[in-house]
Amino acid sequence: MSLGDEHGFGESARADDEYYDGGRTRTRLPDRAGDPYGGARRGSRSSSRGLITVVAVVVLLIGAIAFANHGGGNGGSGASGDGGDKPKAAPTAASGDKPVTTRTAGIPSGFPHDESGAQSAAANYAVTLGSTGMFDKASRHSLVNLLYTSEAAAKLQGPMDQAYSADFLAKMGLDANGNPPSRSTFVSRVTPLGATVQQYGDSAARVAVWYVGLIGMSGQGSTDPVTASWKTWTFDLRWTGNDWKIVADSQKDGPAPVPGDDRAATSDEISKAIEEYGGFTYAR
Repeated sequence: MSLGDEHGFGESARADDEYYDGGRTRTRLPDRAGDPYGGARRGSRSSSRGLITVVAVVVLLIGAIAFANHGGGNGGSGASGDGGDKPKAAPTAASGDKPVTTRTAGIPSGFPHDESGAQSAAANYAVTLGSTGMFDKASRHSLVNLLYTSEAAAKLQGPMDQAYSADFLAKMGLDANGNPPSRSTFVSRVTPLGATVQQYGDSAARVAVWYVGLIGMSGQGSTDPVTASWKTWTFDLRWTGNDWKIVADSQKDGPAPVPGDDRAATSDEISKAIEEYGGFTYAR
């Protein structure tokens, strides 16, 4: 178990603050040597040469169109041609089956006993464990008992209560019960971007979930504004009680993309977005 810094997520990200040093990852673009579009411009071509170029391009386009029309209806290997091979999914396409329809305490449950089911379970567990429900003691105990094996849950409850101490909650801008100040919005969300099965057996599986997380306080005078982080959450799962349960989990930073040039939103904009855009109820 690893708690991470104050910008980690879930009980794994929070349960062992002393044992995990999860700093943020920042990537800088190298300084450009020069404007790729700058420099001296070439002199203009003669009008006759320009005309020849235009004519050549038009001829090539006409030939390409004629070739495509000639071969389009002859049972080629295209996806719609008769006898052609069916299009194959890209290697990075979503691999999940239909979502499960059962829920326990509002959380998806009853995942299939196969690799796809293990991936779905891990992705959905990451969403739940990265939610604001982990900052309330009663809610946290319920979630841990629901998602972890009974043995793992029994070992985790005490250390996690210590990790989510009043001092820690105060650093996040929350009171001792995990509530934000008046007119402020506490944000803690995990959105999986993908999952992969690292090991699989009939009774156990290891699944890594790559995700982007949001955490922080949105409100006037907040000293911990909402920030984004990219992490990988790895779950060791066991098939027990006709479902996948967590035995152990860990997190690490990244992989993080190069930051864009997006303008940072104001606290009011973040609060409004959190209220208007509810989190997903099913991860994959």
